[in-house]
Amino acid sequence: MKTKLCIPILCLTLAVSFVCLCTGCGRKEEKRDRQSIVEELVVDYGSYGDEAEERVTSLLGELRSADADAADRWERIMTLWKTVNTALAVNETVLPEGLPDTDELCIVALGFQLNPDGTMRDELIERLTVVKNSAEKYPNALIVCTGGGTAAENEDATEAGKMAEWLIENGIAAERVIVEDKSVTTAQNAIYTYDILTEQYPQVKQLVIVSSDYHIATGMLLFEAEAILRAEKAGAETMHVVSNAAWKAPSGALSTMFQAGALIELSGDADTAFEIYYETYDIHELPPLH
Repeated sequence: MKTKLCIPILCLTLAVSFVCLCTGCGRKEEKRDRQSIVEELVVDYGSYGDEAEERVTSLLGELRSADADAADRWERIMTLWKTVNTALAVNETVLPEGLPDTDELCIVALGFQLNPDGTMRDELIERLTVVKNSAEKYPNALIVCTGGGTAAENEDATEAGKMAEWLIENGIAAERVIVEDKSVTTAQNAIYTYDILTEQYPQVKQLVIVSSDYHIATGMLLFEAEAILRAEKAGAETMHVVSNAAWKAPSGALSTMFQAGALIELSGDADTAFEIYYETYDIHELPPLH
């Protein structure tokens, strides 16, 4: 009798064990992939700012269990993000003193949408005036003009091409000017500029960002984040963003959610990034913060 009773009990135990292995019995959750965690991390901070600090800490912990190296990188990026939006000093009209006057320094001039006929808008010319001032102050620094074709009625015109022409016409030596004319977003400005500098100008170690004042924080965030993501390991970046100079614009703003989209673009998900840029991304798909 004991043997007969043990058989169904054993079968029941095995069956329950099999179900537990298949379903987890609520004890073990399936690990998410790195990209999903990064995007939730970035969107939460982009949407809620410091209110999301507890969630950010939790998501960084989840990311660390999935990929410790990625967690190290994104922890650095999140700290940087908060800093550039709260404690960044913006230098008006020209770069500050104390930067190296060698070709280890590169001035990155961020573009601005062209007029339909391919001519430059006044805002872009104002940015270039700051670039010229800074290039004259540091005459051995290289200069990257970055920005692609944004003229609706002139497919041959690019922001970077027009910027380079203006600088050379206004006295900057042509051999100092580097043209990156493929990008259409600030994230792409960073990606393609790094491609050029790492492949063709390995002596460059320090970058300075020149743009309109409202765009400086985003530019510095994305260029330094790209350096962090490209490094062999977190903390081993070969280039750093060290300063800035800006034209003081009468208006203009970029939200932290826009910055979130740009960081997601750097992470490799352009589709989600453009949903955020065009405000079609549904934040309600993520768990509520509270």
